[in-house]
Amino acid sequence: MVKAVVGEETQLQLAEDRLCQSSAPAQVGLVIGKLSSTLERGFVFDLIPTPQNDAGQPACSILEAAKDNRKKGSKPKSQTSDSSSSLFVDKDWVAEHARQTVKGVAEAASFLEDFLDERLLVHICYSPRRWTCRNCTLSSNITSSSLRPCDFKMGRVLTSLQTFKCLYNFDLRLPIYQEKTLKSEMLSDVLRNGISIYAKELRGAKAMIDGSLVVNDETCTTDGLHEVELLLPFMKDIYVEACNQKDVIGIVTFTGSVHSFSFLNSKEPISQSVADIKDDIIRSLQSRLDIICDEADEDLGPADEGIREASNDSLPGKPVSQLLLRSLRKNCNLSLPRRVFVPWLAGTFICDYLQSSETLEVVKDHCVELISMEAPKDALTILEPEEEGPGVITRSFWDVALPYSSAPNTSQEKSREITSTENSQKTIKSLNVNFIAAVFFLLLSVLVGYVLVKKS
Repeated sequence: MVKAVVGEETQLQLAEDRLCQSSAPAQVGLVIGKLSSTLERGFVFDLIPTPQNDAGQPACSILEAAKDNRKKGSKPKSQTSDSSSSLFVDKDWVAEHARQTVKGVAEAASFLEDFLDERLLVHICYSPRRWTCRNCTLSSNITSSSLRPCDFKMGRVLTSLQTFKCLYNFDLRLPIYQEKTLKSEMLSDVLRNGISIYAKELRGAKAMIDGSLVVNDETCTTDGLHEVELLLPFMKDIYVEACNQKDVIGIVTFTGSVHSFSFLNSKEPISQSVADIKDDIIRSLQSRLDIICDEADEDLGPADEGIREASNDSLPGKPVSQLLLRSLRKNCNLSLPRRVFVPWLAGTFICDYLQSSETLEVVKDHCVELISMEAPKDALTILEPEEEGPGVITRSFWDVALPYSSAPNTSQEKSREITSTENSQKTIKSLNVNFIAAVFFLLLSVLVGYVLVKKS
């Protein structure tokens, strides 16, 4: 539970000045920061205002109380909470802005989800200027009594962060079962379930930082960029195992690479950076799938160039991610968005996702719309470590099973050929040895007989 919160004074002072100079009576936005369970402290990096909605209206506004129609001679009624001014917040719009922003900010820097259900509420008063901070738990009904006050102060936060980087390669092979096709399950459902299963295995992985195995909760004492490598134990090959099961009708191959950053406070243990990176990898895969599915819901026409059938035939009206498993009669390829990183504050990054047909101009637009930051002027400052996004390939059962079913026969035939060749070679060698031995003994007997005859 967070007991104290420290805010980055440089960014929060700018936010405070922006609010005071604004003509809006009220504003709402997102608190970008990090909650540390080990330190029981929260760190606020910046405040991002929620932009106006599609209709050009602010995300929140103050509603004036309706005046009562008083009859002549009647005494004025005392004001109640119903007749006072109230704050209106467009909850759906705020939630959508948060959902889109968290994909970029929380994942790149592992900011918002260290405490799964705990969140911070920061309130800034115009006059007098005053900051208050409270925390709450999302799993419970949020009321005034459930908002717990936190000690709040400003200081240097961003300059004390340490950077950890990880490149993680994955290769998942997910079987498609007969019973799943009967339940009208889609390809996206198989991927989502596969990611959730893989998340449990990934969280149990060991890690190495700068070549040293992480074995305890020590802190990092060196500056600079730290390389993180995740080590997973050897697991069963589901790809081969599935070929021996009668109810498997296909395979989904999910492969690719995920680049991840984690930013750690100097007082936090390095094991926290490993946990942040593991969570970030899983959230990144889930977000890429969400982007594909969201676009598929909006577009009921044919799939874009990132989604195609291996046979180059046109798809029948639906993107691959939304196709039912029982309709996948041919091999299909699905390209997920790739990840890019945009420089943010004091050496930190935010991330965004690009489809195969999109350019970096889309990233610049997102920075302005979602984060309210200036778009990078130099595109070279945007990191593009992933040349292409993770790929998904669906394959029918026979495409998968035949190579493995024929492999033992082929290996047995090769084994028989090798054995027969070795036996024939051994027979020839034994005949050669016997022949040489016979000639040797013949010559030896002739030589001995000649010596005995000469002596006599």
